[in-house]
Amino acid sequence: MRHLLLSERAHGGWTLAFAVGLLAGAALAYEVLLVRLFAILQWHHFAYMVISLALLGFGASGTLVALFREPLLRRFEWAFPSAAMAFAVGAPIAFQLAQLVPVDALELLWSPRQWLLLGVLYLLLALPFLFAATALCLALARPGAPVHRLYGADLAGSGLGALGSVVLLEVMPPWPALLVVAAIGAIAAGVGALACTLRIRWLVAAFLLPLLLPGLPRDLGDLEISQYKALSEMLRVPGTHVVAERSGPLGLVTVVASPQVPLRHAPGLSLTSKAHLPEQMALFVDGNGPSAINRFQYDIRPFAYLGDTPEALPYALLDAPRVLVLGAGSGTEVLRALWHGAVAVDAVELNPLVAELMTQPFADFVGDLYAQPGVRLHVDEARAFVARNQVHYDLVQVALVDGFGAAAAGLHALDENYLYTVEAFGRYLDRLDDGGLLAITRWNRLPPRDSMKLVATARATLEASGIDRPADHVVLLRGWKTHTLLVAETPFSPGQLAEVRRFASGHAFDLAWLPGMARDEANRFNVLDTPAFHDGARELLGEDAAGFVDAYKFDISPATDDRPHFFQFLRLGTLPELFSKRGAGGLALVDWGYPLLLAALLQALLLGALLILLPLRALRRHHQGTEPARRWTVFAYFGAIGLAFMGLEMAFIQKLVLFLGHPVRAVAVALAGFLVSAGIGSLAVERLLAWRREMTVRHGALVGIALLGLGYLMLLPGLFETLLAWPDAARIAVALAVIAPLGFCMGLPLPLGLRRVAAHAPEALPWAWGINGCASVVGAVLAALLALHFGFGAVVLVSVWLYLLTAVCAP
Repeated sequence: MRHLLLSERAHGGWTLAFAVGLLAGAALAYEVLLVRLFAILQWHHFAYMVISLALLGFGASGTLVALFREPLLRRFEWAFPSAAMAFAVGAPIAFQLAQLVPVDALELLWSPRQWLLLGVLYLLLALPFLFAATALCLALARPGAPVHRLYGADLAGSGLGALGSVVLLEVMPPWPALLVVAAIGAIAAGVGALACTLRIRWLVAAFLLPLLLPGLPRDLGDLEISQYKALSEMLRVPGTHVVAERSGPLGLVTVVASPQVPLRHAPGLSLTSKAHLPEQMALFVDGNGPSAINRFQYDIRPFAYLGDTPEALPYALLDAPRVLVLGAGSGTEVLRALWHGAVAVDAVELNPLVAELMTQPFADFVGDLYAQPGVRLHVDEARAFVARNQVHYDLVQVALVDGFGAAAAGLHALDENYLYTVEAFGRYLDRLDDGGLLAITRWNRLPPRDSMKLVATARATLEASGIDRPADHVVLLRGWKTHTLLVAETPFSPGQLAEVRRFASGHAFDLAWLPGMARDEANRFNVLDTPAFHDGARELLGEDAAGFVDAYKFDISPATDDRPHFFQFLRLGTLPELFSKRGAGGLALVDWGYPLLLAALLQALLLGALLILLPLRALRRHHQGTEPARRWTVFAYFGAIGLAFMGLEMAFIQKLVLFLGHPVRAVAVALAGFLVSAGIGSLAVERLLAWRREMTVRHGALVGIALLGLGYLMLLPGLFETLLAWPDAARIAVALAVIAPLGFCMGLPLPLGLRRVAAHAPEALPWAWGINGCASVVGAVLAALLALHFGFGAVVLVSVWLYLLTAVCAP
């Protein structure tokens, strides 16, 4: 056959492996960019679901190659570059067409039409992945193909693609970055054509496409943001317009001015306040928000309104405090501290784009706020800053940085947020001076959720510090829109309690918890049917707190660093009850992230069976080279590897977030480290087999995965805590050094299995590839669900068990 006559250079050399690496890197970068783009257009949970399902295109490629294996391999030198070019052309086109599909994530629970549109969206986004994965599968499926080399190039290219996508997002918006990724796909097609010794016109076409992409109309990059996002709603106000926009890995930052209808943004402002608000602009991140940018003309006196919100409570108990603001954002909390006479303010902001806007183009508007005497701006992750900084403060203020709409809809339910964990509270308390206060403000929700989890977390933290009566160290104040929790290492004094009462009554705020208060002191101004906030806080600070948490309709158990999903309140058992009351507003109580995750899992399982397992069941009737028992082992082996690889990868990304102090940096380092080291492991297969038997190599890899995975689970938290003060470059080097041996071992089982399948049942190799692709998608969703309920430690344990399972089901 023609494909057997390929030159040795194309068949076993490095040119085709280079093309495979380029294409794999482009496909993974495309995935990252789609997540970023759909987080802007919709919400990141919806993006997670859509992209997870679109990745089934990788699994479906196994079905396609299995069904048309012989004709595709006979024309491999044409099929490989064609599939790669189809990815390059299809990636930007598929995204543009996807924007035309009117899917709305908020209507999915009650509109059947939205599910049909969602299916169209899946199909559009899956096609580029299908094209790329088909090219990769064809390269692996050729008789005599160097599977270890090609799979190693696939993994290494994917790792570099993950790193490259973050670099691209640092220097350009997502849409131009997507065009760069398409250009890399075209170059991969050209390199593949070169490896297959195709005619010169193929090469001209492949290398000409990247030159044409910059000539596309600029308006193609316009993003159609959901009409329900806060930015879209504000831009419908007459006279509003965008005055600045910045894009980066942490989001699209937009500043909007509203000269015709002045913005008045003061969350939780007392209904008794007579203060005037200054001129404001609105700041949005990925269309969510807003937070207010206040005009400051070097005179703090006009900002009296900042003393009329629940966030001002700690300043009523402190005199000339030294303040740490976590989540500085647009600077409102810094202004509040200055208005209350703070002598020093350290403001920590994660997003460098927000910091750049506040200190450069809008420096005049905000009166050089971050250059005021005593004010210092730190661009850093909050937990990492607290861990490294040894300064002590009178007040640690965790700012209210998210918008009410997103919080009320439960759109942060899947967020891994390390600001609100037991360990975080402990760190904050460690940074307090004698008599210092920790203050945290959140939105009110009914039934109470955020407030209850804050109180439960405060109690767990205080008890871990050896405090016997946590109730004496906590104050909870409720306004009409927000609530503020105060936590102190020493009991609140009678004088302080009297001051809290004075502050609350003077601003018409309600006492939710005050040591020694009576129930009839609660619920006086912003009246609810029952004093639910007080009743919940009393139970959580009482003798049977555990029983109250277990019986509560929502999950209000304390968040921890191993289970850092503070905003996940929905209990699975409560979902049917809420759905049955949808006519009475029950769906409004659903945290949307969780149902979308369940829907993603269900769809992944169903579509995986439809696209991969069922067609191949029919196919195997025509290919009897594998016995039923062997088929089962192929399914179990490659399925277990797909599930376990994704589980370990996701768990260790989480472990690196705190250590590296930046979520995007953690994702880039973890993906690049795991995939590149796994690629090196795959490339080393032939050398290892020349040294030891295949079973010895496989079992050695599995033992290495088990020992390293379990060892890291026990040792890494303490190690990372010790090394947090190291410079960034040193911590990245440590992270890569930790990942490398585990990734190397994880890169061995799949090529060993593919090698055996290729030797004994080559018609089953596309099936194995498809199973692994499907299992990887399911594994990502399952890992997220498992972490929500049991923590990332459980994800590591299950993943290690799945790897060990492959020892008894190797094909």
